[in-house]
Amino acid sequence: MPLYMDIHKLPGITPEQLADAHSADLQVQKKYGVKYEKYWVNHTCGKVFCLIEAPSAAAAEEVHREAHGFVADKILEVQPEVVEAFLGSGETDSSGAALLPSSAGPARDPAIRTVLFTDIVSSTSLTQRLGDERAMKLLNLHDTIVRGALTAAEGQEIKHLGDGIMASFVSAAGAVRCASRILREVARCGSSELQLRIGAAAGEPIEHANDIFGSTVQLAARLCAHAAASQILVSNVVAELCLGKRLRFQSLGGISLKGFEDPVTVHAVEWSREVADLTLREPARPSVENAAVVS
Repeated sequence: MPLYMDIHKLPGITPEQLADAHSADLQVQKKYGVKYEKYWVNHTCGKVFCLIEAPSAAAAEEVHREAHGFVADKILEVQPEVVEAFLGSGETDSSGAALLPSSAGPARDPAIRTVLFTDIVSSTSLTQRLGDERAMKLLNLHDTIVRGALTAAEGQEIKHLGDGIMASFVSAAGAVRCASRILREVARCGSSELQLRIGAAAGEPIEHANDIFGSTVQLAARLCAHAAASQILVSNVVAELCLGKRLRFQSLGGISLKGFEDPVTVHAVEWSREVADLTLREPARPSVENAAVVS
């Protein structure tokens, strides 16, 4: 049976209330063919996570709805190892609350992250047209520019994707400034052959084995794929998190993206008009000819 994790925003809820709610779930779950395994609590951010075996996310939701009315804000289908890496696999107390070992380090920070993707436009046809050696120089140039911008903006490279890079940021504004810096550096390098597109989305991705997963990652990837050459597309959440940060966006309204049932509100970053953040170190301008080979 599929395994799900649901996420509740319940600031101020007491341990006693949580125990009562979990007990109520156990009384109702059999009716829907569901098994609530255990739950975790992060009192700092007011969130509760439940681990559930269920035939569907809808069935798990109905148990909560009937038992106590605390319907989850989000339900994700997960693999057991991902859940354990994210929340810990500790034992439970008599109420079903997960107990973390006393020797465990600080709890994983569940804060919002901004996920960013870069992509070299038409990389396959570029390789066919220019040849492997010239195309590799362009890829090295891309890597040098992106990694320099990530260092300046305190972004974390998650992985190299062959013709692009996936990165994560604590700051949404930092991600937008990084994306803008990347396109400015590409424009300055003087190579008309290298064109990039960038997409970014903000949310709460699941971390596992130095990688991140979830709807936020998928949305950022879709936005990158939808962007035109030299364009940065971001989700509405990213734009809202950048309020007051002297960054400019153009609303593109609702756009249909593959895999998303409803249109997604998208904004284009007006990067050419952005005032450069002078607090960030200005990286050296690499060229196609002298770009270092980065493994």
